[in-house]
Amino acid sequence: MLMKLRTILRHIIEIAPVIILAIFLLGSSSIPPGDKTERVRAFTRDIEFNYVSWTLDALRVKLNQSSLGTSNYLSEEADRQVVLDYLDLVSHIQQTEAQLREVYGNPEIEDKQAASDALRHDLEALYAQKEQLAPLAESVLQNQVNHVAADMGLTLGGQLIPPILYHSTPLPYALIVSPRDVIRQDLNISLDPDLTIDQQVALEEQVDQALDVSTLVVGIGGIGTYPTMVSQTNNLPWLTEVISHEWTHNFLSLRPLGINYLTSPELRTMNETAASISGKEIGRAVLERYYPEFVPPPPPPPPTQSTDEETPKPEPPAFDFRAEMRETRIKVDELLAEGKIEEAEDYMEQRREFFWDNGYHIRKLNQAYFAFYGAYADVPGGAAGEDPVGAAVRELRAQSPSLAAFLKRISWMSSFDQLKSAVEDESS
Repeated sequence: MLMKLRTILRHIIEIAPVIILAIFLLGSSSIPPGDKTERVRAFTRDIEFNYVSWTLDALRVKLNQSSLGTSNYLSEEADRQVVLDYLDLVSHIQQTEAQLREVYGNPEIEDKQAASDALRHDLEALYAQKEQLAPLAESVLQNQVNHVAADMGLTLGGQLIPPILYHSTPLPYALIVSPRDVIRQDLNISLDPDLTIDQQVALEEQVDQALDVSTLVVGIGGIGTYPTMVSQTNNLPWLTEVISHEWTHNFLSLRPLGINYLTSPELRTMNETAASISGKEIGRAVLERYYPEFVPPPPPPPPTQSTDEETPKPEPPAFDFRAEMRETRIKVDELLAEGKIEEAEDYMEQRREFFWDNGYHIRKLNQAYFAFYGAYADVPGGAAGEDPVGAAVRELRAQSPSLAAFLKRISWMSSFDQLKSAVEDESS
């Protein structure tokens, strides 16, 4: 008994710095004070996500798993199998949940309770399995991403700071608030993950009408708390990318770029774009080392030029979502700059219907949509339009000899002017 108590105390001491860091990062992600914030929160206060209870629960899970230390004694192949078994389990859960929704949505089934008994019984068993397996799978993936990021040089004194910790749960929705006369994210308020679509739409309408703003409730894939939140998925390439992306936010939060995340739209775009670039590079490196069968294939080579007059003309290009969205953003910016707010909003609705007809079912396309999605500018085009910030971040990465050099440089910037000067210095 005494040995067990000593072991528990040792693990508590080991994780104490993690708890302190979690409190710091949780505070840095809070909603900024201000009149507008309180006016919006009059509508959201009762449905806001509780970060404190989530973080305490996540730390409890991590502490329990750390005290067991199971992942430290598994072989690399056993680690792989744990993750693959977990992905299969999540896939099974998602399929069973879809079957359950199908039962309750089928108008021909009268006694839905009886018709779904077996499915609900199966789900209870699957959820119990997930509760047992998920902490170990998370621990394995944390270690794998940690090793890859460390080998890429993202360490201080030989250690990754902070160490990678993540936890998969249903994620909160985000209420994005932008002015109507300019595209700018003024607020991002986290809401309960169980809000129905009707509740989301009603909230948007209430805030829009009361404050004359543009709003959008969006689902998100991860949040850079500590441990980070990552949505449950059976898509391993996406999962490794998001774990890496959200850890990059933790990395940046200890440096000026992250500390100043909320101070300007430019710094937010710099932060999100850097995290997106980092997430893709680290995530792919994890797949290449541990799960090569999941590495996405390279893009096809560009078509070669031919002078043969008999060569058939290529088929018209498929619908290019990013190009069309970029065109939309540019036009909206122009209309808003001219003070034509209603015309810009009518144009966005026309374009939303155009996207819908081409298979992209966007529920709402407005200023808040662009304010949120436009900050993720790791790939040219899309919702960022002609915003120069993302292009400058991509250029700095292209000029940097490694991802570590890029992150260590951009993380100490606290203004867009510093980024522009760095890119210009390298180009001259």
